[in-house]
Amino acid sequence: MAKNNNSLKSTAVVFGALAFGWLAIEFAFKPWLDKARASMDKSDPSHDPDDDTTDQSSEAGKSHVDVDPPQKNN
Repeated sequence: MAKNNNSLKSTAVVFGALAFGWLAIEFAFKPWLDKARASMDKSDPSHDPDDDTTDQSSEAGKSHVDVDPPQKNN
């Protein structure tokens, strides 16, 4: 019974140490990890930048004529 209890404590200590180490790395390298994650998000091949709605929100108040100027007929 004591052997079971010791192995459970050892397992808890190992998982606690791994979690602490992971958090320490996340906090220590946060600026670089944020840059890396942002660049990976931008390089997503399945992402279509034309589907972004943030660019279209600035043109929402404009009329159709302001966005697309009239074409000249020759």
